[in-house]
Amino acid sequence: MPRYTYTIPRETKGEGRILMIFSKKSFLWTIAFAGIGIFLGYLPIGVILGHSIIGIAITLIFGLIGFGIGTLKVPESRNFEFFRKTGGENIDEILFRIIKFKKQGNKIYLYHKGGDENE
Repeated sequence: MPRYTYTIPRETKGEGRILMIFSKKSFLWTIAFAGIGIFLGYLPIGVILGHSIIGIAITLIFGLIGFGIGTLKVPESRNFEFFRKTGGENIDEILFRIIKFKKQGNKIYLYHKGGDENE
């Protein structure tokens, strides 16, 4: 009996694929945010109030947010300063950098040099 195989996409950066749409990282983010959705949406609304469809929908929305954070990258664009500097980077890496920056207590100060206040 022949063995059926499937190809793993080449640009996975060392990550295997689960169900061909989930990388390990995106799967973990999806599970984590779906867990948050269970505690914030399904248990209070679905179980206590009796609206299980709304609770499941909230859990799915949180899971999709987690999947997006684990999978998507920031688009490259020259129109906005944020996209110019972070274009092509994963969203979760940017979130980790923001959390690390805030945790260290760092601040950004902007000094305005100019003669007119409208500039």
